[in-house]
Amino acid sequence: MSVNASRKERRAQRQRRERLRRIAAGLSILGGVALIVAAGFVFGPRQLGSTASFDYSEEDINYDQPFTAVHEMNQGPPIPFLPKGGPQPRIAISETYYDFGKLGPTEIVTREFIIANTGEAPLTISRAYTTCGCTTAEFSSSLIPPGEVSVMTLIFDAGFHDVRGQTVRRGVIIENNDPQSSNAEIWVQASVLNSP
Repeated sequence: MSVNASRKERRAQRQRRERLRRIAAGLSILGGVALIVAAGFVFGPRQLGSTASFDYSEEDINYDQPFTAVHEMNQGPPIPFLPKGGPQPRIAISETYYDFGKLGPTEIVTREFIIANTGEAPLTISRAYTTCGCTTAEFSSSLIPPGEVSVMTLIFDAGFHDVRGQTVRRGVIIENNDPQSSNAEIWVQASVLNSP
């Protein structure tokens, strides 16, 4: 191996470690937010917006295997867990709950969520599905290498069903190969008005 190749490899390793450090710092904030969200679900109204974000760049976003999650009730493929004792992936999500607030009865809204891999092995999303046909989720990739992210764009169509005058909650279930959190969930809420 040449000196230049060795330097490039060391620099790439340092950059990966720095990305993981930035993501871990974001996760410590996310842990506090998760406690606030949990307390809100137990003790009161859920008015949490976006309070945590990951520090990532365009270079960290993986676009290798894009896919769209829709409402389906079928059994998916088995989760490709890695052998125990070896390097493992770890899923981290920028936020697991978002309230769109008040929407018109035919309004379509979107929200981006960041799915990060803070582990030491590739994170594989084997299947993702939504809890209702009014909701879809577009992922930039189903395979996320360590230190990289996938962007999930959630699309909620208030006019898909007639839910005027109701507050609705919809979710995305993400089946993945993180042995500690193989079924990650993201939820959104909206209060649909009777008229525009």
